[in-house]
Amino acid sequence: MANNSKDLQLRELKDTISELNNLIRTLQATLDDMRKSKEASEQELKNAREEIAYLRKKLFGASSEKHAIDIPGQYNLFNEAESEQNGEAFEEIFLQTFEEPKKRKPRATNAERFKGLPVKKVYLDLEGEKACPECGTPLIYIGEEYVRRELHFTPAKMTVIEYYSKNYKCPECEINELPSIYKGKDGKAHGLYGMISAETIAWLMYQKFCNSLPFYRQEKDWKQYGVSITRATMANWVIKNSEAYLKPMYDFFRKKLLERKHLMADESPLQVLHEPERRAQTKSYMWLYRTGEDGEAPIVIYQYSETRAGENAVEFLENFQGYLMCDGYSGYNKVREATRTVCWAHIRRYLTEAIPKGKQLDYTQPSVQGMMYVNHLFQLEDKIKKTHNSFEAIKEARLEKEKPVIEAFLSWLDNQNPVRGSRMEKAVTYIRNRRDFLANYLQDGRCSFSNNLSENSIRPFTVGRNYVSNLVMCS
Repeated sequence: MANNSKDLQLRELKDTISELNNLIRTLQATLDDMRKSKEASEQELKNAREEIAYLRKKLFGASSEKHAIDIPGQYNLFNEAESEQNGEAFEEIFLQTFEEPKKRKPRATNAERFKGLPVKKVYLDLEGEKACPECGTPLIYIGEEYVRRELHFTPAKMTVIEYYSKNYKCPECEINELPSIYKGKDGKAHGLYGMISAETIAWLMYQKFCNSLPFYRQEKDWKQYGVSITRATMANWVIKNSEAYLKPMYDFFRKKLLERKHLMADESPLQVLHEPERRAQTKSYMWLYRTGEDGEAPIVIYQYSETRAGENAVEFLENFQGYLMCDGYSGYNKVREATRTVCWAHIRRYLTEAIPKGKQLDYTQPSVQGMMYVNHLFQLEDKIKKTHNSFEAIKEARLEKEKPVIEAFLSWLDNQNPVRGSRMEKAVTYIRNRRDFLANYLQDGRCSFSNNLSENSIRPFTVGRNYVSNLVMCS
């Protein structure tokens, strides 16, 4: 009986121990889950702070993406081996690192600012009689002296020009037969749509597309000149005359553009009002295509589309075979026959945005390390362009100087394992998705290193897109 009682107690103790072990495992699992949840929350908070710092930098910080390659007091990442090799190399590197800053460009003089403008001289003469106030002797002119210079603006004004032809007839022919009438002509085409001159329609377009001045503001401006023309009339003038006179030029330059072998492209959203069956808030896009840095005359063409679909680029660049420089938008991948080149300025931009606040000089930050590779490429590219005149020499110099840096950059890229959701992960993902195109620009000295030319060409639309109204040019 006692044994049975002990056995029962022993079994109860074993069951209790088992339950406690299960409870410990459950609590441990709960603790592990809480720890993981805490780490995830902390990482999420870190990513949020990183995003806030990035947005603050975008709003209030410097817009320049340039970053010093050298950090004071430390060796350069790319010349550490050379500095260990011999003292002369170290001395040269030291001098390059701490060279004097570039001098500022001298301020332009008034003569340089007003160069090319017509100059009208105004002489300040004596009032009244030109006689000596002391003795009354007539004064003798001895020359002129410069007093001051003024920049004068002549306000615009509207003028109505009415053309009349002077008609003539032959009095001799009138006796025997019907008279022949001869009318005066100026030899100019009178085919413009609307009661408007070529100069005026050009001014409307310039104000609209270069100065981003919408038609409703131009309508108010014209009233100041005494002319009441509605914005709808202005839009019709521009549309009709553009289709009749500018569209043939557009088609001609597009043909010439596609004959070139080095092109650049970019696109930017804009808002177009009063489009049929489309809400005003719907995004439209302005595409830009231009020639690259091939040494020939530049051609820049814009194309409007309702969407950002890659088929727009495919349709415009039909049969193009050459190098295409563009940003990271995947829609350009549909242009199959083109050899894609990558904009290194975009790569630098992503790495710049991934640098934590206050860590710009911290070598241990992967984003800083990546920036140093890219900035070194920019430095080499600038030096090569300045010291080599031919495109073949540029190609050879790139292969010698820049190719090893790109290979080292790719090796660095393979070793990156950024935190999920961080800006560094976005940068690494962006670069890895374009890995196959990073070194394509080395194949030809005419290839561009960045897409900055395209961004500069499309900037007028990004600046003035809030003012775009019910007009689409050459779509």
